[in-house]
Amino acid sequence: MAKRSGNPFLEVVTNDSSDNSKLPTAHVPGAAVGGEIDLSDNAYFENRELSYLEFNLRVLSQAKNPKHPLLERLNFLSIFSSNLDEYFEIRVSGLKKQLNFGRQRPGADGNYPEQILKIIHERVRESLDEQYRILNEDLLPALAAENIHFLQRHAWNNDLVRWSQIYFHEEVLPIISPLGLDPAHPFPRLVNKSLNFILSLEGKDAFGRDSGLAIVPAPRSLPRLIKVPKDIMPDGDNFIFLSSIIHAHVDEFFPGMEVIECHQFRVTRNADLEMSNVEVEDVAIALRGELHSRRFGAASKLEVSKECPPKLSDFLLARFNLSNEELFALDGPVNLQRLIAATEMVDRPELRFAKFSPGTPRGLEESSDIFSIINKEDQLLLHPFQSFMPIIDWVRQAANDPTVLSIKQTLYRTNESSELVEALAEAARNGKEVTVVIELRARFDEEENINFASILQEAGAVVVYGVLGYKTHAKMLLFVRRVGNELKRYAHLGTGNYHLKNSLLYTDYSLLTADDTLCADVHKVFQQITGMGKKIHPKLIIHAPFYLRKNLLKMIEVERKMALNGDPARIVAKLNALTDPAMIKALYAASQAGVKIDLVVRGICCLKPGIAGVSENIRVVSIVGRFLEHSRAYYFLNNPHQVYCSSADWMERNLSNRIEVCFPILKKKLANRILEEMESYLNDSNQAWELQTNGGYKPLDSSANGVQNLLLKKLASA
Repeated sequence: MAKRSGNPFLEVVTNDSSDNSKLPTAHVPGAAVGGEIDLSDNAYFENRELSYLEFNLRVLSQAKNPKHPLLERLNFLSIFSSNLDEYFEIRVSGLKKQLNFGRQRPGADGNYPEQILKIIHERVRESLDEQYRILNEDLLPALAAENIHFLQRHAWNNDLVRWSQIYFHEEVLPIISPLGLDPAHPFPRLVNKSLNFILSLEGKDAFGRDSGLAIVPAPRSLPRLIKVPKDIMPDGDNFIFLSSIIHAHVDEFFPGMEVIECHQFRVTRNADLEMSNVEVEDVAIALRGELHSRRFGAASKLEVSKECPPKLSDFLLARFNLSNEELFALDGPVNLQRLIAATEMVDRPELRFAKFSPGTPRGLEESSDIFSIINKEDQLLLHPFQSFMPIIDWVRQAANDPTVLSIKQTLYRTNESSELVEALAEAARNGKEVTVVIELRARFDEEENINFASILQEAGAVVVYGVLGYKTHAKMLLFVRRVGNELKRYAHLGTGNYHLKNSLLYTDYSLLTADDTLCADVHKVFQQITGMGKKIHPKLIIHAPFYLRKNLLKMIEVERKMALNGDPARIVAKLNALTDPAMIKALYAASQAGVKIDLVVRGICCLKPGIAGVSENIRVVSIVGRFLEHSRAYYFLNNPHQVYCSSADWMERNLSNRIEVCFPILKKKLANRILEEMESYLNDSNQAWELQTNGGYKPLDSSANGVQNLLLKKLASA
């Protein structure tokens, strides 16, 4: 008979003496003769790409959630579009590449790219229909009721018509280049995700040309969403789209000819950068070359306005080498991501999430000497509920502290005008030994990272680009300081990036520590990245690609054996994604033994909970709300160090192809705090979605306060 303990973090299912026999041998996929279940069976794995679509649908659902303020719902609608763009730029393009090169490989779920692409196109078409339904039927009427209007051309009054004509002649016409199509002007090479118009024309131009087709690319230098000046429409907040202005005056590009059809379209291209490890002498130079080609990769998706006739959409499909499956006809503007600009141009605080000030632990708030505070005790911060500024202030203090001799840091992503880069540059100018490992291949931040590298090098810092073939995804900062006659190390270890803006949007843990062993381990990892040599063996840190998967599997195995012996066993993990087949199989085996496993997985999850005889002891929830859940934390009841934080998700890329660090929380008070916060996530019934065995998610909807609101009240300032 099953027994459960009272403590939710010791809650286990163990077999007592009356039921100490075999695991269930139900008729499930993979059940072999003799009752052994094959945990590698395809039926036990969800497809990675389809799981991501499920996550993005959870984002879209926030756009129709009446509990969210209205402008925030519009924001979620835009985020859905942004996520979908990146999905096609990277994931769908990767599947297409396998297909085109005849190198199809099945995933752990057994499906081939060709099968998955068909499902993707069907589900994306359905989700886009729903997105535009939410926009047209829910959000636009609700916004209009709040006197916020997105005006279509038929709703323009005379004053707005005159103003739009002036705007067109002064702002648009001088910089736009209409492109008639004929043998001397073939179909242009259009930039990834750019707004364009296809036109059918009648008549001949001044040179006697009558091809009948033209392309008008919208200027990329102009905003896609334009706020109408108050002197034109004084009442409320009124917006028009650049596409509407172009459409209204498009005939002025073709004097003497008649515009029969004019329709907006947008093509999404493969934006994944590829660099061969062979013959790359300078990563930065090689990457600069790749950045240009990103804008013109192979097409993966074509969006057109729903009124666009087949003859024009078919023409575009042929030019972009796309199938009809890859065409999406939209009931509105072709890029709803641009709507996010409206949330910044409308000053209506009551329609936004309430503002808050991130909190700061008392010790860090009361003293400007961060080194002395860390000497006394480790500090743990949970962003955005607690401020990221102490980390930046720590680097600033170190830059001007005569006892600080060196600073080492990894940078994966940082913000546009980075205070952190300025502080590191100042430290270098002040004679500190500054070494910065910049990961140039942080997707979509490559150009910015190259610029930051140049700034630091000019200041005298040593900049390295990690290890070719392995992304440096670890988040580490190390100070070496002279204290008396000795050198003392201090470290910051985090689960997120050194990005101030993201620290207000993403949940992440930061550990500030002066623990000698932990800091020595950080030093070893830096040496391995910047230098050369055999494997290192840190004492506390577990790092990928060398030991992390192996050690995690060992920790799971310990819990499994404890459960088999009838002892308490428990695993809790909070992740962004879970896709690694070895990790999933190990979790299944632990579940079979009776280990109670709770997983908080924000996005992709290829594990299927609730399968009889396999995963009935596993629960998976996803939290979707105001902040992007990004922190990674692990708990193993029977491990010497029970609580770890990490930069790594449980994905093949993180465990095999990236440099990651996983670090224990050594202080019991801080470890217990993380456990309490993880318990809050598991108990959430407001922002949580529970993963079902079939791969779908069920919202756990209640009137209770969501976990993010609870953490705001507990940790942030009013």
